[in-house]
Amino acid sequence: MSSNDDPVAIPMIERNPSDFPGMDTSDPDTLTGEAVLSFHNISYRETVQSGFPFRKKTYVIGRLYNINGIMRPGLNAIMGPEDGSRSWLLDVLAARKDPRGLSGDILINGKPRPANFKCISGYVPQKDVVMYTVTVRENIEFSAALRLPMTITRDERKRRIDEVLELLHLDKVANVKPRSKELRKRTSIAMELVAEHPILFLDDPTTGLDLSTMTDIISVLRRISMRGQTVIFSINQAQYSIFRFFDSLTLVASGKVMYHGPAQEALEYFKSAGYEYDSHNNPADFFLDIINGGFSALLDTEEEGHDADKYTELSERRHQVTEKLANMYAQSSLYREMRTELDPLLGEQRTGRSSSLEEITCVTPFWHQLRWNMSHLFKNYYVGTIFILMLNLLLFLPPFCPCRAGLLFVVTIFQTITSVSAGELFVIDEDRFLHEHTSGYYRVSPYFLGKLLAELVPRRLLTSTVFTVIVFSIAGVNTDVKSIFAMPLTIMMLAYSASSLPLCFKAGENAVAVPTLLVTIYFVFMLFFSGLSLYSGSLVPGLSWIQYFNIPHYGFTALQHSEFLGQNFCTEHNTAEVSRCQNYVICTGEEFLMIQGIDRSSWGFWKNHVALVCIMIIFLSITYVRLLALKKKRHF
Repeated sequence: MSSNDDPVAIPMIERNPSDFPGMDTSDPDTLTGEAVLSFHNISYRETVQSGFPFRKKTYVIGRLYNINGIMRPGLNAIMGPEDGSRSWLLDVLAARKDPRGLSGDILINGKPRPANFKCISGYVPQKDVVMYTVTVRENIEFSAALRLPMTITRDERKRRIDEVLELLHLDKVANVKPRSKELRKRTSIAMELVAEHPILFLDDPTTGLDLSTMTDIISVLRRISMRGQTVIFSINQAQYSIFRFFDSLTLVASGKVMYHGPAQEALEYFKSAGYEYDSHNNPADFFLDIINGGFSALLDTEEEGHDADKYTELSERRHQVTEKLANMYAQSSLYREMRTELDPLLGEQRTGRSSSLEEITCVTPFWHQLRWNMSHLFKNYYVGTIFILMLNLLLFLPPFCPCRAGLLFVVTIFQTITSVSAGELFVIDEDRFLHEHTSGYYRVSPYFLGKLLAELVPRRLLTSTVFTVIVFSIAGVNTDVKSIFAMPLTIMMLAYSASSLPLCFKAGENAVAVPTLLVTIYFVFMLFFSGLSLYSGSLVPGLSWIQYFNIPHYGFTALQHSEFLGQNFCTEHNTAEVSRCQNYVICTGEEFLMIQGIDRSSWGFWKNHVALVCIMIIFLSITYVRLLALKKKRHF
C-alpha cells in the first residue's frame, strides 16, 4: 500500500488526438496504461441511528454481500431494480461511502485502492451540483483551474476546456447558465472530463432525461471509453439504442450479483438458463423483469381487491428469485472464469487491504484555491433590496435626543434581523461543497474563507454602508470625524457578529427550520431587552446578566456611545450653563449616557467592539469545525 503522506496518481492512457474534434489522428494501438478496477469479496454494512436525541438506537443494515468483479476500460453498466443496490455498489467502488462499513478488497491494476482515490477519479452524482448562477464555461473553468496541475499553461487549459465543450455539444451554449436538467447534466460530466482522470463514475446519468439526450450522453461516454478510459455507471432502465453500447453489464438486486460479464452475452446466459425471450422485447427490460420475479405478469394475474396479498406475494417472490439468480450465477461457468482471472490480481493483497480511504489531496496551493473560490462565489453573490423599504421610516425621524436613540435602535434591529438570512450561506451549497471538496477541488479552509469574503462580507458591507449614509445625510446625527468612522465600523461589526450566530447553528444541518427558529427567537428576546434599557434607563433588575450574552446590546451601546458623547442638545446654553435647564431635560450626551448606565470612557466604546469580535471569532470557529465534521458524516 502506498503511503498516505504522498498523493497517489493512477497512470492515464495517453490522449489520442483524433478523439477530440479537429485534432490530428494517431494509432490507438500504441496507447498504454489502462486502469483496471477489480473488487474481491466485498460486502458493505451501514450503521444507522434512529430515535430521539440521547436515546438513539443503532442498527446495522447489510447493503452488499460478497460481490466480486472486474471493470476494464470501456462502458461498464450497473443495472438493477429500485432497491438502491446499484447505487450502493457504484458508491462503494468510487470510495463515496464510509470505509468503516466495507470488507473485502478493491484494487486498481492489482494494487490496493489509494487513500486519495476520490481525488484522482471522476464522479458525477445523480443530483447535479453545478452552480447554475454562472455559465457553463465558467463552471468548467473552475473545475479545470483547481483540478489540473499548476504546471499546465493557461493556453493548454483553455484548449482542454474547448475540447470538452465540443465533445459534449456545449460549445454553442458555453455562455449560457445551466438552468435546464439536460444542460446541468452535460455540465456536470464536462467538469469531470476536463480533469482527465482514468476512471469515471456516474450515478444514474440518464435519470430525468429524454431519450434523445440519454442516447447522446451514452454515446459521448462510449467515445471517451474507446480512448482507454474506464467508465462505470449505474442505470435503471436502458433502451436498446443505449444497451447496445455497453461493454460490461452487472446486474444487482438485494445487495447480490445476478450477473457480471460481457453485456452482449447476458441475453444468451439467461436464455440458456431456461428463461424465454421474446424477440420484440428489449434485453434490458427482459433482465429487470426476471430479477423482479415477473412483476408485470403477477399484477396481470391477480384479481382486484387483493392489493395487500398481491404485494406480499410480490415481495416474497422477489426474494426467492434474487436468491435463486444469485446462486445460479455463483455456480455458473461465467463466475468460475471470472474468479480465475480475479484471484491472481488479488495475490498477496488478500490480507493487506488498506482501511484508510479518506485522504483528500489537492494539486493546487491554498492561495490559488482561495482566489478561484472567491472569484467563482462572487459571481453567485446577490444582495436583496428589501432594506430600501426602511428608508421611508427613517425620513420622518426628527434629530432630537429620544428619537435619535430610537433611530439607532431601528438600525440595530435591522442589522440583527437581516443577519438571520446569513445562515443559508453554507446550507444552499452544501451538496456542491461536499462533492467538490471530496473530489479534490479544494480544502475546507479556502472554501470557508472564500464564502465569507466573497458573499458574507459584501452582503453585509453594502447594507451597512447604505444605512450609514442614510443616517448621516437625513437623520442629523453627529458628523464629526470620530463619528464618521466609528458609526460605520460599529454597524459592520454588529452585522458580522450577528451573522456568525446563524452560520454556526445552520452549518451542517439538513433541516434548517429549527435552527432558524431558535436564532430568530434569540434575536427577538435580545432586542426586547435592549429596548427596555432604552426607555427604562437600565435592564430589568435581576436580568442584568443577559447583557453579556446579548449581541444587539453590544452594538446598540457602542452606537449610543459614538453618537451622544460630546453632544450638547440645549444650544441656547453653553456648556457651563446647562445646569440651569429645567428638571427632566437632557441637555448633554454625557447625561443621556449616564442615565443609560453606559461607560463614557474610550474603553466604554471599544469594549463593545472587543466583545463583538470575540463572539464572531468563536461562532465562525465553530462553523468551520462543523464543516470539517460534515464531510465525515456525509460521503459523496
